[in-house]
Amino acid sequence: MTVTRRSFLMQLAASGGYAAARAAMTTLGLGAIDVASAGTNAPLNLAPGSGNGRSVLVLGAGIAGLVAAHELRKAGYTVRVIEARDRVGGRNWTIRNGTRIEFTDGTVQVADFAAGHYFNAGPARLPSHHRTILGYCREFGVELEAEVNSSRSAYFLPDAAKGGQPIQLRRAVNDARGRVAELLARAADRGALDRELGTDDRARLVEFLKVYGDLDGQLAFKGTERSGYTVYPGADGQVGERPEPLSLEALLDPDLWGALVFDELLIFQPTMLQPVGGMDRIPAAFQARLADVITLNTEVTSIRNTGDGAAGGVSVAVRDRSGGNARTLDADFAIVTFPLPVLAKVQTNFSAEVKEAIASVAYDAASKIAWQSERFWESGSNIYGGISVVKHPTALIWYPSGGFHRSTGVLVGCYNIGQAARDFTSLPLQAQFDASRAVIDRVHPGSAALLKNPVSVAWHKVPYSLGPWVHWATPHERQYVRLNRPEGRVHFAGEYLSQIGAWQEGAALSAHHAVAAIAAEVAGRAGKTASTSTSTSDFTTESAIIPTTERA
Repeated sequence: MTVTRRSFLMQLAASGGYAAARAAMTTLGLGAIDVASAGTNAPLNLAPGSGNGRSVLVLGAGIAGLVAAHELRKAGYTVRVIEARDRVGGRNWTIRNGTRIEFTDGTVQVADFAAGHYFNAGPARLPSHHRTILGYCREFGVELEAEVNSSRSAYFLPDAAKGGQPIQLRRAVNDARGRVAELLARAADRGALDRELGTDDRARLVEFLKVYGDLDGQLAFKGTERSGYTVYPGADGQVGERPEPLSLEALLDPDLWGALVFDELLIFQPTMLQPVGGMDRIPAAFQARLADVITLNTEVTSIRNTGDGAAGGVSVAVRDRSGGNARTLDADFAIVTFPLPVLAKVQTNFSAEVKEAIASVAYDAASKIAWQSERFWESGSNIYGGISVVKHPTALIWYPSGGFHRSTGVLVGCYNIGQAARDFTSLPLQAQFDASRAVIDRVHPGSAALLKNPVSVAWHKVPYSLGPWVHWATPHERQYVRLNRPEGRVHFAGEYLSQIGAWQEGAALSAHHAVAAIAAEVAGRAGKTASTSTSTSDFTTESAIIPTTERA
């Protein structure tokens, strides 16, 4: 029977749902964007039972792997998840009391936090427009709370070489508005914008700038209540005292500009969210539904496509980390979701093009340091959540968004990336802690003695991660496109294969893309060979042992 593209897509939509059909249409170059779905990511909705008789190995139990396994299982696929770590979540990792932190250089730390305290070493916030990952939180009943990503009570700390004192962000933001509004209003009032504005628009612009910058009747900025007080108003005759406005020269410091617009970036705009009790509540919710198909502490040592066409499949060699026992697992498909630097160390029979794509992509570096401390930022500076930006290799001070007025909390005293993170984490661990403590004490004098029990997570040194994310550059466009397509029966997924790199939303959407592609292939083969069984069925264990690749 001849299978036309139209009949194939109709079959696919019936068995795999809209997302599978949409992915197939894109692959076929038919253009699958419609007005109703524009601006949103259509939910993956595979037909129940559409995967019956088919098996998929999901390699890696990070967010991409967990999402893929969950969706495949709902559709009837037989699924097994293989994870090298002793936990699920991948880079979604919440550090608690007793958590062991190991680096590839042999460094070992054990967190010593009070009961109930935690530190989100990886992702720590959820933008409100990341609808896919928030949708899973809703589906699983993961309780959320506001993540206070920005506080005007927090500070900007200039470079120590400039000798500057910490500047409260409400003062920097509102004084900058005032100074710029003053300049523009005076230029407009003097006719400097007459070529751009008519008389009525010029008048309206000036009135707007008076409101926007809190200018006086003479279009002068002389300070604003929006910038806060040095002495707050009180009872009886206690009037408020405001600081002198920052000079235009101080506001034109390029080091300050990022702090002024940080929370204007779409991914950081309020309201941001976090799971109550730690970001790992999300992978834990997946694990509760997939516990019987997840195998932990098991390394992947080899991935091979087997057979051709309808008779094809995947053979994956794995090794138990605790005992070294090796075995081979067979399935119809595999989805590889662990990071490329880890995959590059696995033996495969992939094409030279795919091997080159995997090996050539370098991951970034990132590190965080967290402290347990008395909550001096609340009692001393009225800071309840948010971030102080510091011109120093440690980059920031990140205050907790919950537990207000408790005796202690966990404060993040470093979050650096790129070369700054590589340079900083090349220092001895104690030197890193000393630097973080000193910077916090510059912003909050007298706090150094209150900072206790620090831990560091340097993602480029964490086994089975070897980096936090990929920054794709123009020379790597070909690799990005290639890895978004399967290699035989092996598919790839992860935040790095999305347009939302570094975020859990990207990992989830990439998993949807891989699952939809598998559904498309299954539906396509069913349409061509409806009477022929092509499944390699459930997972089998064979006696062949593939040599183990050494891990970093």
